[in-house]
Amino acid sequence: MSDHALFVPPAPADPALPPSTQGLFQSRSFVRLFAAQVVSSAGDWIGLVAILAMAARVSDSGAAIGLVMTARMLPGFLLAPVAGAFVDRWDRRKVMVSCDLGRAGLLALLPLFDTLPGLVLISFLLEMLTIMWGPAKDASVPNVVAADQLAAANSLGLLAAFGTFPLGAVLFAALAGVAKWLGGFDAFDVLAFDQERLAIWFDSLTFVASAVLIFGLRLPGNGRHDDTKVDLTQTFRDIADGLRFIRGHALVRGVMIGLAGGLLGGGAIVPLGPVFSKQVLGAGSAGFGLLMTALGVGAAVGVATLVWLQRRLPRPQVFVGCVVGCGVSICVVAATSRLGVAALCVVLVGATAGSAYVTGFTVLQESVADELRGRTFATLYTIVRVCLLLSLTLGPFTASLLGQASEALVGGQVSVGGVEIALTGVRLALWMGGVMTILAGVMAARRMRRDAALVASGQAAP
Repeated sequence: MSDHALFVPPAPADPALPPSTQGLFQSRSFVRLFAAQVVSSAGDWIGLVAILAMAARVSDSGAAIGLVMTARMLPGFLLAPVAGAFVDRWDRRKVMVSCDLGRAGLLALLPLFDTLPGLVLISFLLEMLTIMWGPAKDASVPNVVAADQLAAANSLGLLAAFGTFPLGAVLFAALAGVAKWLGGFDAFDVLAFDQERLAIWFDSLTFVASAVLIFGLRLPGNGRHDDTKVDLTQTFRDIADGLRFIRGHALVRGVMIGLAGGLLGGGAIVPLGPVFSKQVLGAGSAGFGLLMTALGVGAAVGVATLVWLQRRLPRPQVFVGCVVGCGVSICVVAATSRLGVAALCVVLVGATAGSAYVTGFTVLQESVADELRGRTFATLYTIVRVCLLLSLTLGPFTASLLGQASEALVGGQVSVGGVEIALTGVRLALWMGGVMTILAGVMAARRMRRDAALVASGQAAP
Protein backbone atom coordinates (compact mmCIF):
# COMPACT_ATOMS: atom_id res chain seq x y z
CA MET A 1 0.00 0.00 0.00
CA SER A 2 1.36 3.40 -0.95
CA ASP A 3 1.89 6.26 1.46
CA HIS A 4 -0.78 8.20 -0.43
CA ALA A 5 -3.40 5.63 0.52
CA LEU A 6 -2.51 5.98 4.19
CA PHE A 7 -3.32 9.68 4.29
CA VAL A 8 -6.92 10.68 4.97
CA PRO A 9 -7.61 14.37 4.27
CA PRO A 10 -9.53 15.77 7.27
CA ALA A 11 -13.13 16.67 6.65
CA PRO A 12 -13.98 20.33 7.16
CA ALA A 13 -15.91 21.27 10.24
CA ASP A 14 -19.64 21.05 9.58
CA PRO A 15 -21.81 23.48 11.59
CA ALA A 16 -24.72 21.09 11.09
CA LEU A 17 -22.90 18.48 13.13
CA PRO A 18 -22.01 20.21 16.39
CA PRO A 19 -19.64 17.96 18.31
CA SER A 20 -20.48 17.57 21.98
CA THR A 21 -19.59 15.39 24.89
CA GLN A 22 -23.21 14.30 25.34
CA GLY A 23 -23.16 11.91 22.41
CA LEU A 24 -19.84 10.44 23.45
CA PHE A 25 -21.27 8.82 26.55
CA GLN A 26 -23.86 7.03 24.46
CA SER A 27 -20.99 4.91 23.13
CA ARG A 28 -20.25 2.05 25.51
CA SER A 29 -16.82 1.58 23.96
CA PHE A 30 -15.84 5.20 24.59
CA VAL A 31 -17.21 5.06 28.14
CA ARG A 32 -15.02 2.03 28.84
CA LEU A 33 -11.94 3.64 27.29
CA PHE A 34 -12.48 6.94 29.09
CA ALA A 35 -13.21 5.27 32.44
CA ALA A 36 -10.06 3.17 32.09
CA GLN A 37 -7.99 6.29 31.46
CA VAL A 38 -9.51 8.14 34.42
CA VAL A 39 -8.91 5.24 36.80
CA SER A 40 -5.36 4.49 35.67
CA SER A 41 -4.36 8.18 35.44
CA ALA A 42 -5.53 8.93 38.98
CA GLY A 43 -3.69 5.87 40.24
CA ASP A 44 -0.59 6.73 38.24
CA TRP A 45 -0.34 10.17 39.85
CA ILE A 46 -0.58 8.49 43.26
CA GLY A 47 2.08 5.96 42.27
CA LEU A 48 4.44 8.61 40.90
CA VAL A 49 4.29 10.64 44.11
CA ALA A 50 4.80 7.49 46.16
CA ILE A 51 7.77 6.30 44.07
CA LEU A 52 9.46 9.70 44.33
CA ALA A 53 8.87 9.68 48.09
CA MET A 54 10.42 6.21 48.31
CA ALA A 55 13.42 7.35 46.25
CA ALA A 56 14.00 10.31 48.55
CA ARG A 57 13.70 8.07 51.62
CA VAL A 58 15.96 5.19 50.53
CA SER A 59 18.81 7.45 49.39
CA ASP A 60 18.22 10.74 51.24
CA SER A 61 19.43 12.52 48.11
CA GLY A 62 17.88 14.72 45.46
CA ALA A 63 19.97 12.86 42.86
CA ALA A 64 17.87 9.75 43.52
CA ILE A 65 14.73 11.54 42.38
CA GLY A 66 16.59 12.63 39.25
CA LEU A 67 17.58 9.02 38.52
CA VAL A 68 14.00 7.80 38.89
CA MET A 69 12.68 10.56 36.63
CA THR A 70 15.39 9.77 34.07
CA ALA A 71 14.29 6.14 34.14
CA ARG A 72 10.73 7.32 33.43
CA MET A 73 11.82 9.50 30.50
CA LEU A 74 14.46 7.31 28.84
CA PRO A 75 12.23 4.62 27.25
CA GLY A 76 10.27 7.31 25.42
CA PHE A 77 13.45 8.55 23.76
CA LEU A 78 14.85 5.14 22.86
CA LEU A 79 11.93 2.80 22.26
CA ALA A 80 8.87 4.83 21.21
CA PRO A 81 9.29 4.16 17.44
CA VAL A 82 9.58 0.41 18.10
CA ALA A 83 6.51 0.55 20.36
CA GLY A 84 4.57 2.37 17.64
CA ALA A 85 5.45 -0.30 15.08
CA PHE A 86 4.19 -3.04 17.40
CA VAL A 87 1.00 -1.11 18.16
CA ASP A 88 0.21 -0.90 14.44
CA ARG A 89 0.82 -4.65 13.97
CA TRP A 90 -0.80 -6.13 17.09
CA ASP A 91 -4.34 -6.18 18.43
CA ARG A 92 -4.53 -2.83 20.25
CA ARG A 93 -7.05 -4.03 22.81
CA LYS A 94 -4.75 -6.89 23.78
CA VAL A 95 -1.78 -4.49 23.88
CA MET A 96 -3.57 -2.18 26.33
CA VAL A 97 -4.80 -5.04 28.53
CA SER A 98 -1.35 -6.66 28.62
CA CYS A 99 0.35 -3.35 29.44
CA ASP A 100 -2.14 -2.65 32.23
CA LEU A 101 -1.65 -6.08 33.78
CA GLY A 102 2.12 -5.79 33.40
CA ARG A 103 2.14 -2.42 35.16
CA ALA A 104 -0.10 -3.80 37.91
CA GLY A 105 2.32 -6.68 38.50
CA LEU A 106 5.39 -4.45 38.56
CA LEU A 107 3.78 -2.08 41.05
CA ALA A 108 2.67 -4.97 43.26
CA LEU A 109 6.30 -6.12 43.42
CA LEU A 110 7.80 -2.65 43.86
CA PRO A 111 7.63 -2.50 47.70
CA LEU A 112 9.70 -5.70 47.78
CA PHE A 113 12.54 -3.87 45.99
CA ASP A 114 12.93 -1.07 48.53
CA THR A 115 16.28 0.08 47.11
CA LEU A 116 17.27 2.79 44.65
CA PRO A 117 18.39 0.34 41.90
CA GLY A 118 15.09 -1.50 42.28
CA LEU A 119 13.10 1.72 41.99
CA VAL A 120 15.05 2.78 38.90
CA LEU A 121 14.66 -0.62 37.19
CA ILE A 122 10.93 -0.92 37.86
CA SER A 123 10.34 2.71 36.85
CA PHE A 124 12.09 1.97 33.54
CA LEU A 125 9.98 -1.14 32.93
CA LEU A 126 6.78 0.70 33.86
CA GLU A 127 7.54 3.39 31.31
CA MET A 128 8.27 0.80 28.61
CA LEU A 129 4.73 -0.48 29.02
CA THR A 130 3.32 3.04 29.19
CA ILE A 131 4.83 4.07 25.86
CA MET A 132 2.93 1.19 24.24
CA TRP A 133 -0.34 1.84 26.07
CA GLY A 134 -0.49 5.55 25.16
CA PRO A 135 -0.18 5.25 21.34
CA ALA A 136 -2.52 2.22 21.38
CA LYS A 137 -5.15 4.29 23.21
CA ASP A 138 -4.81 7.37 21.01
CA ALA A 139 -4.82 5.27 17.83
CA SER A 140 -8.02 3.56 19.02
CA VAL A 141 -10.07 6.69 19.76
CA PRO A 142 -11.18 7.15 16.10
CA ASN A 143 -12.42 3.54 16.15
CA VAL A 144 -14.89 4.16 18.99
CA VAL A 145 -16.21 7.70 18.34
CA ALA A 146 -17.63 9.52 15.33
CA ALA A 147 -15.32 11.84 13.38
CA ASP A 148 -17.22 14.95 14.49
CA GLN A 149 -16.71 13.97 18.15
CA LEU A 150 -12.94 13.47 18.08
CA ALA A 151 -12.19 16.93 19.50
CA ALA A 152 -14.58 16.37 22.40
CA ALA A 153 -13.13 12.91 23.03
CA ASN A 154 -9.57 14.25 23.08
CA SER A 155 -10.61 17.07 25.39
CA LEU A 156 -11.96 14.53 27.84
CA GLY A 157 -8.80 12.46 27.39
CA LEU A 158 -6.66 15.45 28.32
CA LEU A 159 -8.88 16.06 31.34
CA ALA A 160 -8.49 12.43 32.39
CA ALA A 161 -4.71 12.52 31.97
CA PHE A 162 -3.93 15.77 33.80
CA GLY A 163 -7.13 16.76 35.59
CA THR A 164 -6.83 13.71 37.84
CA PHE A 165 -3.61 15.03 39.41
CA PRO A 166 -5.45 16.89 42.22
CA LEU A 167 -7.53 13.75 42.84
CA GLY A 168 -4.35 11.68 43.02
CA ALA A 169 -2.76 14.12 45.48
CA VAL A 170 -5.86 14.05 47.71
CA LEU A 171 -6.00 10.25 47.65
CA PHE A 172 -2.28 9.98 48.45
CA ALA A 173 -2.80 12.20 51.49
CA ALA A 174 -5.87 10.20 52.55
CA LEU A 175 -3.94 6.94 52.30
CA ALA A 176 -1.69 8.15 55.12
CA GLY A 177 -4.62 7.90 57.50
CA VAL A 178 -5.65 4.52 56.09
CA ALA A 179 -2.10 3.19 56.47
CA LYS A 180 -1.97 4.38 60.08
CA TRP A 181 -5.31 2.72 60.81
CA LEU A 182 -4.28 -0.59 59.22
CA GLY A 183 -0.98 -0.45 61.08
CA GLY A 184 -2.91 -0.77 64.31
CA PHE A 185 -3.91 -4.36 63.48
CA ASP A 186 -1.39 -7.04 64.47
CA ALA A 187 -2.53 -9.24 61.57
CA PHE A 188 -1.12 -6.72 59.10
CA ASP A 189 2.32 -6.40 60.71
CA VAL A 190 3.91 -8.69 58.11
CA LEU A 191 2.83 -6.29 55.34
CA ALA A 192 4.55 -3.34 57.04
CA PHE A 193 1.85 -0.88 55.97
CA ASP A 194 2.96 2.68 55.34
CA GLN A 195 1.63 5.46 53.10
CA GLU A 196 4.03 4.77 50.23
CA ARG A 197 3.40 1.03 50.02
CA LEU A 198 -0.34 1.41 50.34
CA ALA A 199 -0.34 4.06 47.60
CA ILE A 200 1.66 1.82 45.25
CA TRP A 201 -0.59 -1.18 45.86
CA PHE A 202 -3.62 1.05 45.30
CA ASP A 203 -2.05 2.17 42.01
CA SER A 204 -1.59 -1.50 41.07
CA LEU A 205 -5.30 -2.11 41.59
CA THR A 206 -6.20 0.85 39.34
CA PHE A 207 -4.34 -0.80 36.47
CA VAL A 208 -6.20 -4.06 37.09
CA ALA A 209 -9.46 -2.11 36.94
CA SER A 210 -8.31 -0.45 33.70
CA ALA A 211 -7.47 -3.86 32.19
CA VAL A 212 -10.92 -5.17 33.10
CA LEU A 213 -12.61 -2.18 31.47
CA ILE A 214 -10.56 -2.41 28.27
CA PHE A 215 -10.96 -6.20 28.06
CA GLY A 216 -14.64 -5.66 27.24
CA LEU A 217 -13.85 -2.99 24.66
CA ARG A 218 -14.85 -3.54 21.05
CA LEU A 219 -12.46 -2.07 18.52
CA PRO A 220 -13.61 -2.31 14.88
CA GLY A 221 -10.98 -3.74 12.57
CA ASN A 222 -9.04 -5.44 15.35
CA GLY A 223 -8.87 -8.62 13.31
CA ARG A 224 -6.22 -7.05 11.11
CA HIS A 225 -3.84 -6.68 14.06
CA ASP A 226 -3.16 -10.34 14.81
CA ASP A 227 0.53 -10.66 13.89
CA THR A 228 2.23 -11.10 17.26
CA LYS A 229 5.58 -12.29 15.94
CA VAL A 230 8.57 -10.10 16.79
CA ASP A 231 10.34 -9.86 13.44
CA LEU A 232 13.09 -7.26 13.88
CA THR A 233 13.61 -6.84 10.13
CA GLN A 234 9.91 -6.14 9.60
CA THR A 235 9.83 -3.93 12.70
CA PHE A 236 12.60 -1.68 11.39
CA ARG A 237 10.90 -1.63 7.99
CA ASP A 238 7.67 -0.52 9.70
CA ILE A 239 9.54 2.22 11.57
CA ALA A 240 11.09 3.45 8.32
CA ASP A 241 7.67 3.44 6.64
CA GLY A 242 6.22 5.48 9.49
CA LEU A 243 9.01 8.06 9.40
CA ARG A 244 8.75 8.29 5.60
CA PHE A 245 5.02 8.86 5.90
CA ILE A 246 5.48 11.66 8.44
CA ARG A 247 8.19 13.29 6.35
CA GLY A 248 6.07 13.04 3.22
CA HIS A 249 2.89 14.74 4.41
CA ALA A 250 2.78 18.45 5.07
CA LEU A 251 -0.24 18.43 7.41
CA VAL A 252 1.26 15.83 9.73
CA ARG A 253 4.60 17.66 9.74
CA GLY A 254 2.82 20.93 10.47
CA VAL A 255 1.11 19.52 13.56
CA MET A 256 4.35 18.05 14.89
CA ILE A 257 6.31 21.26 14.24
CA GLY A 258 3.64 23.33 15.96
CA LEU A 259 3.51 21.11 19.04
CA ALA A 260 7.28 20.71 19.22
CA GLY A 261 8.00 24.42 18.90
CA GLY A 262 5.23 25.30 21.33
CA LEU A 263 6.55 22.92 23.97
CA LEU A 264 10.15 23.97 23.40
CA GLY A 265 9.34 27.67 23.67
CA GLY A 266 6.38 27.69 26.03
CA GLY A 267 7.36 24.89 28.36
CA ALA A 268 9.94 27.13 30.02
CA ILE A 269 7.17 29.03 31.80
CA VAL A 270 7.01 26.25 34.41
CA PRO A 271 10.68 26.12 35.55
CA LEU A 272 11.04 29.90 35.16
CA GLY A 273 7.81 30.65 37.01
CA PRO A 274 9.26 30.80 40.55
CA VAL A 275 12.08 33.13 39.46
CA PHE A 276 9.70 35.32 37.45
CA SER A 277 7.32 35.60 40.39
CA LYS A 278 10.12 36.59 42.73
CA GLN A 279 12.28 38.88 40.55
CA VAL A 280 9.70 40.53 38.28
CA LEU A 281 6.38 40.34 40.12
CA GLY A 282 7.77 40.51 43.65
CA ALA A 283 5.21 37.91 44.73
CA GLY A 284 7.44 35.01 45.81
CA SER A 285 6.16 31.44 46.20
CA ALA A 286 2.56 32.52 46.74
CA GLY A 287 2.62 34.32 43.39
CA PHE A 288 4.03 31.26 41.66
CA GLY A 289 1.24 29.14 43.13
CA LEU A 290 -1.31 31.60 41.75
CA LEU A 291 0.31 31.52 38.31
CA MET A 292 0.26 27.70 38.21
CA THR A 293 -3.37 27.71 39.32
CA ALA A 294 -4.14 30.19 36.54
CA LEU A 295 -2.36 27.92 34.06
CA GLY A 296 -4.51 24.95 35.07
CA VAL A 297 -7.72 27.00 35.02
CA GLY A 298 -6.82 28.33 31.60
CA ALA A 299 -6.23 24.84 30.22
CA ALA A 300 -9.60 23.72 31.56
CA VAL A 301 -11.38 26.75 30.11
CA GLY A 302 -9.62 26.35 26.76
CA VAL A 303 -10.50 22.68 26.45
CA ALA A 304 -14.10 23.38 27.49
CA THR A 305 -14.56 26.07 24.82
CA LEU A 306 -12.59 24.24 22.14
CA VAL A 307 -15.58 22.21 20.95
CA TRP A 308 -17.59 25.39 20.43
CA LEU A 309 -14.71 27.03 18.53
CA GLN A 310 -14.15 24.09 16.19
CA ARG A 311 -17.78 24.21 15.10
CA ARG A 312 -16.97 27.52 13.39
CA LEU A 313 -13.45 27.13 12.04
CA PRO A 314 -11.49 24.29 10.38
CA ARG A 315 -9.31 22.47 12.88
CA PRO A 316 -5.97 23.30 11.19
CA GLN A 317 -6.78 27.01 11.53
CA VAL A 318 -7.75 26.54 15.18
CA PHE A 319 -4.49 24.69 15.82
CA VAL A 320 -2.31 27.38 14.24
CA GLY A 321 -4.24 30.17 15.96
CA CYS A 322 -3.83 28.49 19.35
CA VAL A 323 -0.07 27.96 18.91
CA VAL A 324 0.48 31.57 17.82
CA GLY A 325 -1.87 32.82 20.54
CA CYS A 326 0.09 30.88 23.14
CA GLY A 327 3.32 32.54 22.02
CA VAL A 328 1.77 36.01 22.09
CA SER A 329 0.34 35.38 25.57
CA ILE A 330 3.75 34.31 26.87
CA CYS A 331 5.30 37.52 25.51
CA VAL A 332 2.62 39.59 27.25
CA VAL A 333 3.16 37.72 30.52
CA ALA A 334 6.88 38.48 30.36
CA ALA A 335 6.18 42.16 29.69
CA THR A 336 3.98 42.76 32.75
CA SER A 337 5.13 43.48 36.29
CA ARG A 338 1.78 43.09 38.05
CA LEU A 339 0.64 39.78 39.51
CA GLY A 340 -3.04 40.21 38.62
CA VAL A 341 -2.34 41.04 34.99
CA ALA A 342 0.22 38.22 34.75
CA ALA A 343 -2.28 35.72 36.17
CA LEU A 344 -4.92 36.73 33.61
CA CYS A 345 -2.40 36.36 30.79
CA VAL A 346 -1.30 32.96 32.12
CA VAL A 347 -4.95 31.89 31.90
CA LEU A 348 -4.69 32.67 28.17
CA VAL A 349 -1.44 30.69 27.96
CA GLY A 350 -3.13 27.67 29.49
CA ALA A 351 -6.23 28.02 27.33
CA THR A 352 -4.32 28.28 24.04
CA ALA A 353 -1.77 25.60 24.97
CA GLY A 354 -4.43 23.09 26.03
CA SER A 355 -6.50 23.81 22.93
CA ALA A 356 -3.49 23.43 20.63
CA TYR A 357 -2.59 20.09 22.23
CA VAL A 358 -6.09 18.67 21.85
CA THR A 359 -6.57 20.04 18.32
CA GLY A 360 -3.21 18.67 17.18
CA PHE A 361 -4.13 15.17 18.35
CA THR A 362 -7.54 15.46 16.70
CA VAL A 363 -6.06 16.52 13.35
CA LEU A 364 -3.68 13.56 13.38
CA GLN A 365 -6.45 11.12 14.27
CA GLU A 366 -8.56 12.45 11.41
CA SER A 367 -5.73 12.59 8.90
CA VAL A 368 -3.77 9.36 9.41
CA ALA A 369 -5.12 5.99 8.35
CA ASP A 370 -5.45 3.26 10.98
CA GLU A 371 -2.48 1.31 9.59
CA LEU A 372 0.01 4.05 10.56
CA ARG A 373 -1.71 5.72 13.48
CA GLY A 374 0.26 3.93 16.20
CA ARG A 375 3.63 4.85 14.71
CA THR A 376 2.52 8.44 14.17
CA PHE A 377 1.49 8.92 17.80
CA ALA A 378 4.59 7.11 19.09
CA THR A 379 6.73 9.57 17.09
CA LEU A 380 4.69 12.47 18.43
CA TYR A 381 5.19 11.26 22.01
CA THR A 382 8.94 11.13 21.44
CA ILE A 383 8.97 14.68 20.08
CA VAL A 384 6.85 15.89 22.99
CA ARG A 385 9.15 14.29 25.56
CA VAL A 386 12.35 15.58 23.97
CA CYS A 387 11.08 19.15 23.58
CA LEU A 388 9.56 19.26 27.06
CA LEU A 389 12.76 17.93 28.64
CA LEU A 390 14.88 20.44 26.72
CA SER A 391 12.56 23.25 27.75
CA LEU A 392 12.60 22.28 31.41
CA THR A 393 16.37 21.90 31.54
CA LEU A 394 17.55 24.65 29.20
CA GLY A 395 15.06 27.32 30.33
CA PRO A 396 16.84 28.25 33.59
CA PHE A 397 20.26 27.99 31.92
CA THR A 398 19.16 30.30 29.09
CA ALA A 399 17.71 32.80 31.58
CA SER A 400 21.01 32.90 33.44
CA LEU A 401 23.02 33.54 30.26
CA LEU A 402 20.62 36.24 29.04
CA GLY A 403 20.68 37.88 32.46
CA GLN A 404 24.46 38.11 32.40
CA ALA A 405 24.39 39.50 28.85
CA SER A 406 21.78 42.10 29.83
CA GLU A 407 23.84 43.26 32.79
CA ALA A 408 26.96 43.53 30.67
CA LEU A 409 25.35 45.36 27.75
CA VAL A 410 22.67 47.65 29.21
CA GLY A 411 23.07 47.38 32.95
CA GLY A 412 20.03 45.12 33.27
CA GLN A 413 17.44 47.70 32.22
CA VAL A 414 16.40 50.08 29.44
CA SER A 415 14.40 53.30 29.35
CA VAL A 416 11.39 53.49 27.01
CA GLY A 417 9.53 56.81 26.96
CA GLY A 418 10.95 57.71 30.33
CA VAL A 419 9.84 54.37 31.85
CA GLU A 420 12.54 52.08 33.18
CA ILE A 421 12.04 48.45 32.11
CA ALA A 422 14.05 45.75 33.85
CA LEU A 423 15.60 43.32 31.38
CA THR A 424 16.09 40.41 33.73
CA GLY A 425 17.25 37.08 32.38
CA VAL A 426 13.95 35.38 33.16
CA ARG A 427 11.97 38.05 31.30
CA LEU A 428 14.24 37.79 28.26
CA ALA A 429 14.04 33.99 28.32
CA LEU A 430 10.24 34.11 28.39
CA TRP A 431 10.21 36.55 25.48
CA MET A 432 12.50 34.22 23.57
CA GLY A 433 10.21 31.29 24.33
CA GLY A 434 7.16 33.25 23.22
CA VAL A 435 8.76 34.26 19.93
CA MET A 436 9.87 30.66 19.35
CA THR A 437 6.29 29.49 19.88
CA ILE A 438 4.95 32.11 17.45
CA LEU A 439 7.47 31.04 14.81
CA ALA A 440 6.47 27.40 15.33
CA GLY A 441 2.86 28.37 14.64
CA VAL A 442 3.85 30.27 11.50
CA MET A 443 5.90 27.31 10.22
CA ALA A 444 3.00 24.95 10.94
CA ALA A 445 0.63 27.29 9.06
CA ARG A 446 2.86 27.26 5.98
CA ARG A 447 2.88 23.48 5.84
CA MET A 448 -0.85 23.26 6.41
CA ARG A 449 -1.54 25.73 3.62
CA ARG A 450 0.68 23.64 1.36
CA ASP A 451 -1.27 20.54 2.33
CA ALA A 452 -4.61 22.29 1.65
CA ALA A 453 -3.38 23.29 -1.80
CA LEU A 454 -2.30 19.70 -2.54
CA VAL A 455 -5.63 18.28 -1.40
CA ALA A 456 -7.49 20.85 -3.53
CA SER A 457 -5.45 19.78 -6.58
CA GLY A 458 -6.19 16.11 -5.94
CA GLN A 459 -2.78 15.14 -4.57
CA ALA A 460 -2.49 13.38 -1.22
CA ALA A 461 1.15 14.13 -0.56
CA PRO A 462 3.74 16.76 -1.60
